[in-house]
Amino acid sequence: MDRVSDVFDRLVGQDHAVEALRQYALSPVHAYLFTGPLGTSVHDALVCFAAALQCHDHGCGECATCRRVLREQDADVHVAERSGLTWRVDELRELERVARRRPLGDGYQIILIDDVELTVSGPSPSAAALLKSLEEPPERTIYLLGASEVPAALATIASRCVEVKLRALDAPALATILSAEGVEAELAASAASAAGGNLRRARVLARDPALGSRVAAWRAIPDRLKGTPASSSEVAREVVASLDDAVAPLSALQDDEWTRRVDEAREFGQRVLGGRREMDARFKREQRRFRVDETRFGLSALTDVYRARLVESLEAERAGDARARARVASALGALDALAEANARLASNLDESLLLHDLMLRLAEL
Repeated sequence: MDRVSDVFDRLVGQDHAVEALRQYALSPVHAYLFTGPLGTSVHDALVCFAAALQCHDHGCGECATCRRVLREQDADVHVAERSGLTWRVDELRELERVARRRPLGDGYQIILIDDVELTVSGPSPSAAALLKSLEEPPERTIYLLGASEVPAALATIASRCVEVKLRALDAPALATILSAEGVEAELAASAASAAGGNLRRARVLARDPALGSRVAAWRAIPDRLKGTPASSSEVAREVVASLDDAVAPLSALQDDEWTRRVDEAREFGQRVLGGRREMDARFKREQRRFRVDETRFGLSALTDVYRARLVESLEAERAGDARARARVASALGALDALAEANARLASNLDESLLLHDLMLRLAEL
């Protein structure tokens, strides 16, 4: 049987979800909630589905409508942007106002809202405003919501939507995708291992010739800490600098993405391409997440080193080495410090401060 559409081709490794989306596009309801871990292309899935909803052929991928939606330039597809760390009530009320417009074309008025879990966090949760919109939708309006998780407080909103679950990709699957895209096998394996299931991160890492040296630098940290504040500060500074270097390939990829959009706009006869401010905001958020992911990856590599030291020290202690007990205690202390640092990353703490604190603590063990 022929495929219904081609707009979903970019959702690599999400065959089950894509099969469902092709069917949903034929007879849509008023709201969908896309969920999946970071890196599972939730935003891309929202945009692809929006294109399938607007297209007369349910997402051919080639018509002007599909191409316009995929570039996020369709007047009837509103991609919402929040101004702060969480969604505010006034922002969601403004989205409801947009949702009540009549579509300019003969398709739907589509509202895309990423990070919906951020309506139930912060000092002033805004989920009630979104729930009201979902309960009283205009006839030709469809809400497409995205979230990396569905906390209990989001259950009522989730109950008003058809849920579409995207899955995290394991390292072998990521490596296969990268190899099919022309990445050399060894680099594909390294990038996939460091990506944490995040396909976009894997693609960025595959463009990064310094990946191997960064892994080696993280693993060498225990031998470089000499028990002095000076040594810990030096190591922390170098690690922070490596985070800056790690983001550079992502910045280049983002520049390429913007250039491609400009070229496509010119192809359609547009002299001015809007949305630069919104895209810059999205790029900055992505760079922030990338730095956090890179830090987590480094902490994981460092954890592996201390775990190996713990196993070695335990074996030495069982063999009668009297000095091994102190090494066991040191390795356990390091693992505790690393677990705490990993937990603190979720609190929006500056990586530089976190890493300086961590290196000082490890140097004292």
